[in-house]
Amino acid sequence: MKRVLTLWLALSGPLAWGGDIDPQRALFNYQMSCQGCHTPDGSGANAVPRMRDVVGIFLSTQAGREYLVRVPGSAVSALDDANLAEVLNWIIQEFAGASVTVPFQPYTPQEVGRLRQHPLPEVVQH
Repeated sequence: MKRVLTLWLALSGPLAWGGDIDPQRALFNYQMSCQGCHTPDGSGANAVPRMRDVVGIFLSTQAGREYLVRVPGSAVSALDDANLAEVLNWIIQEFAGASVTVPFQPYTPQEVGRLRQHPLPEVVQH
């Protein structure tokens, strides 16, 4: 499934916001902003949820899609909206695997900027 998703992303052209994912930059930003808790392979550490082979499930509903941006690690990240959108798109590409069950619409900086203004204070309850 990862190959199918990668192929789909490659064939769909540039992301809606006009830029391709720069894998090196996205990986660096993931390493600096996310990897400490979610681990290098997205399997999660301690009580931090696993992303590998699971994160795509969130894309099946609008609330789930928004959740990925509104969790505190995303919403209050030091990354600007464009870099956060790129990292989220990279995470889906790298870690979602077969958990993506709907056509993936890449995050845009505008969507990220709008959603992250409303971070979730109680992630588990939400």
